[in-house]
Amino acid sequence: MTAIETQVQYSSYMMSTTEEYMTQEDDWDRDLLLDPAWEKQQRKTFTAWCNSHLRKAGTQIENIEEDFRNGLKLMLLLEVISGERLPKPDKGKMRFHKIANVNKALEFISSKGVKLVSIGAEEIVDGNLKMTLGMIWTIILRFAIQDISVEETSAKEGLLLWCQRKTAPYRNVNVQNFHISWKDGLALCALIHRHRPDLIDYSKLRKDDPIGNLNTAFEVAEKYLDIPKMLDADDIVNTPKPDEKAIMTYVSCFYHAFAGAEQAETAANRICKVLAVNQENEKLMEEYEKLASELLEWIRRTIPWLENRVAEQTMHAMQQKLEDFRDYRRVHKPPKVQEKCQLEINFNTLQTKLRLSNRPAFMPSEGKMVSDIANAWKGLEQVEKGYEEWLLTEIRRLERLDHLAEKFKQKSTLHESWTTGKEELLSQKDYESASLMEIRALMRKHEAFESDLAAHQDRVEQIAAIAQELNELDYYDAATINAQCQGICDQWDNLGTLTQKRRESLERVEKLWETIDQLYLEFAKRAAPFNNWMDGAMEDLQDMFIVHSIEEIQSLITAHDQFKATLPEADKERMAIMGIHNEILKIAQTYGIKVVGENLYTVLSPQDISNKWEAVKQLVPMRDQTLQEEVARQQSNERLRRQFAAQANIIGPWIQTKMEEISHMSTDIAGSLEEQMSNLKTYEQNIINYKSNIDKLEGDHQLSQEGLIFDNKHTNYTMEHVRVGWEQLLTTIARTINEVENQILTRDAKGISQEQLNEFRASFNHFDRKRNGMMDPDDFRACLISMGYDLGEVEFARIMTLVDPNNTGVVTFQAFIDFMTRETAETDTAEQVMASFKILASDKLYITVEELRRELPPEQAEYCISRMTKYIGGDAPPGSLDYISFSSALYGESDL
Repeated sequence: MTAIETQVQYSSYMMSTTEEYMTQEDDWDRDLLLDPAWEKQQRKTFTAWCNSHLRKAGTQIENIEEDFRNGLKLMLLLEVISGERLPKPDKGKMRFHKIANVNKALEFISSKGVKLVSIGAEEIVDGNLKMTLGMIWTIILRFAIQDISVEETSAKEGLLLWCQRKTAPYRNVNVQNFHISWKDGLALCALIHRHRPDLIDYSKLRKDDPIGNLNTAFEVAEKYLDIPKMLDADDIVNTPKPDEKAIMTYVSCFYHAFAGAEQAETAANRICKVLAVNQENEKLMEEYEKLASELLEWIRRTIPWLENRVAEQTMHAMQQKLEDFRDYRRVHKPPKVQEKCQLEINFNTLQTKLRLSNRPAFMPSEGKMVSDIANAWKGLEQVEKGYEEWLLTEIRRLERLDHLAEKFKQKSTLHESWTTGKEELLSQKDYESASLMEIRALMRKHEAFESDLAAHQDRVEQIAAIAQELNELDYYDAATINAQCQGICDQWDNLGTLTQKRRESLERVEKLWETIDQLYLEFAKRAAPFNNWMDGAMEDLQDMFIVHSIEEIQSLITAHDQFKATLPEADKERMAIMGIHNEILKIAQTYGIKVVGENLYTVLSPQDISNKWEAVKQLVPMRDQTLQEEVARQQSNERLRRQFAAQANIIGPWIQTKMEEISHMSTDIAGSLEEQMSNLKTYEQNIINYKSNIDKLEGDHQLSQEGLIFDNKHTNYTMEHVRVGWEQLLTTIARTINEVENQILTRDAKGISQEQLNEFRASFNHFDRKRNGMMDPDDFRACLISMGYDLGEVEFARIMTLVDPNNTGVVTFQAFIDFMTRETAETDTAEQVMASFKILASDKLYITVEELRRELPPEQAEYCISRMTKYIGGDAPPGSLDYISFSSALYGESDL
C-alpha cells in the first residue's frame, strides 16, 4: 500500500470515527437529561484524565467547564498529550483573547484529522458543560483510544478485544461492552492481575462485593500503576448503565500502562509457537524410532524362523509347517505390511513438517532409515519365498519317499515270499538216490528254476534301486531299508552260488540217466515263464502309482489298455500249456501209464496256472476301477486349476490396470488438491472393497495346495504374484494419498494457490518424459530454463543439492514444489527467536529461570530450562541461561 493510499485510508477512518461520535453528540442533551449520573461520571472521569496529563506540566484543573474557558490550560493539555508545540497563546483576559486561544486549540485538533461538529470556541468560553465534555471526549478518542490496535481491529473495537483477551481466563468475567460488564469491578481487577499478579489476590475477590472490587482496583491502579482514580465506585454500582465514555477513558489508561507488557507477551507467544513445533516434531521422531525398532525387531525374529530348514520326517508334520506358514501369511504378516506403509507415511509427513518449519531434516538412528527398513523387508520376503519353495519341495520329497517306501515294502514282500525255502531246496542232495527219470526231472526242474531266478533278477535290481533312491532322498528310516536290502542282496548272492553248485552236481550225473519225459519238460519250460509273466502282471496290476495330471493318468490307462490287448495271446499260451498237460494224461491213458506224483521238472501244476490266471482276470477290472478313480481325481484337480486361473487372469490384469490408473491420477492436475484427495480416498475404498476377490482366490489356492496341485498351465499368475501385486497396489495408493496430503501441507504453509500448484504440476509433467513421477537432472535443468532461470554449472549444482540431497539422480514432484516455494517462504528463523528471547530478557544476553517461568507457560518454560546451557559470562547472576545457543540449536545450527 502506498503512502497516499495509507493517508486516504486513515482520513476515511477519522471521518467515520468523528461522524460516529458527532452522531452521538446530537443526542448528548437528551442523554444528559435522561441520566444525570452520566454527566457526573463524565465530569469526574474527564477531569481526572486531564489532570493525569496536566500534572506533567505542573498544573491541574478543578472545574472542567470553568478551567478551560480561557483556552490556556486546554492548549497546554494538547501540547502534553501530543508532544507538539501549539501557537503562542494570547495573554489578554478579554473575551476575544479567550476565544482566540480556544480556536487555536480546536484548529490543532482539526489538524489531526478530527472533524469537530457543533463545537465552537464561544460555547467553551461560555462554560457550556455539554460542549466542553464533548470536546474532551473527542480529544480522548483521538489521542488515547484511536491508536489502539489489536489483531487488525482498532479504536473502540480494538480496546474491547484487548480487554476480552486479557480477561478470558478469569472466572465471573465476561467483557462484552464498556458499561454493565464493568459494574462488579472483577474485570478491572482481572486486567491488573493478568499483568501484575503480585498486586491483587484474585482468588479472594467476590462477585457479590462490587464496591470492594472497584475500590480495590482504583486504589491499586493509583498507587502502583500511576493511573488516577477517575471513577466513583458508588456511582458505577448504583447506575443501571454506567457511562460508556467514562469507562472507555479509564480502561484506555490500563491499556497504555500495560503496552510494554504486550510486547513481552508477543515475544513469549512466538517462543511458545516455536517450542510447540519443536516438541511436536520430537514426539513424531520418537514415535518413528519406536515403530521402526518394533518392525525391525519383528523382522529379526521372523527371519530365523523362515530360515529354519530342518525337515520333518512325516508328511503330517510337514503339512503342519505349511499350515503355520499360511497362518503367518494370512494373520501375522498383513498388519506388519500396514505398519511398514504407515512408517513410510509418518517419515514423509515428519520431513514435510520439518521443511515447512525451517528445521533440519530428520535423520533416524543408525540402521533405522526407511531404506534400511526396506532392505530388511526385502530380505524377509526373499527368505519367505525360499521358505515356501523349500516347504513345497519337502512335501514333494516326503510324498515321493512314502511312495518309494511302500513300493519297496511290496516288492520286498513278494521277493521274500518267492525266495522262501529256495536255499533249502537248492541245498538238497535228492539226486543221489533218485532214479534216472527222477534225475532227468531234477535237471529240468533246476533249469526251470534258473530261468525263474533270472527272471527275478530285475526285481532284485529294482529293490536295490529303490533303496538307493530312498537314501539319496534322506529317508528317515533309511537304516531299516538298508538292512533289509542288504539281507535281500546277500540272500540273492547265496542263491546264485547254490544254483551254480546244484547245476554242476546235476550235470555230473546227467550222463548216467537217459530217460526224460519230454512232455513234462516242455510243460515245465513253458509254464515257468508264463507263471513268471503272470507274477509280473499281478505285480503290475497291483503296482502303486502317483500322477499330477490327466496326461500322466491317461498314459497309465493307455499302458493298461495295451496290457489288456495282450490277454488273448496270453490265454492262447495258457491253453497251449494246459494242452501239454492234457496230452500227458491222454498218452498215459492211451498206453496205460500210471502217472505217479507231480511233474518232477517244475513245482507248477495246471491248477497253479489256472488259479493265477483267474487272479489276473480279477485284478484287471480292479485296476480299471483304480485308474478311473484317479481320472476323476485329476479331473477335479483340473477344475480347481481352471477355477483358480479364471480368477487369477481377471485379478492380475485388474491390479495392473489400477496401478496404471493411480499413476495417471498422481500426474493429473484436474481439480483442487482436496478434490484429488477425495477422489483418491474413494479410489482407495474401492480397492479395499475388492479384497473379497483376493480372499476367494486365496481359498482356491489353498484348495489347490491341499490337493497337492503345484502347477497350472492355464495361467501365468501364481498366488505369490497376486499377493505381491496387491501389497504394491495398497502401498502405492497410500503413498499417492500421502503425496497429496504433503502438497496440501506445503500449499497451506507456503501460501501457494491452487493455480500455482497446477502450474507447477503442468511444468513437472511436461518434462517428466519417462512418465514415472520423476525428472532426470537434464530434464530438470530444461524445466528451470523454461521457467526463466539463468543457470550456470555452479548454480545448477547448488540447486541439485537442495532437490536431491541423497544424490539419487532424480527429482521428485515434492522436491520440485519445495524448491519452487523455498525462496519466498515466510518461516520463523533463529534470529527471530533470539530477538524474542531478548525482549523477555530485557535486552540482556542471558535469561534467568524466573523470567522464563514468568513469561512462558509452564510446559514451554520447563522445556527451555531443561535444554538451555548455562550462560558463561562474568556479569550474569548464578543459574543464568544461554538463550542464543538454544535458539541456534532449534534450527540445526548447533547441538543442544
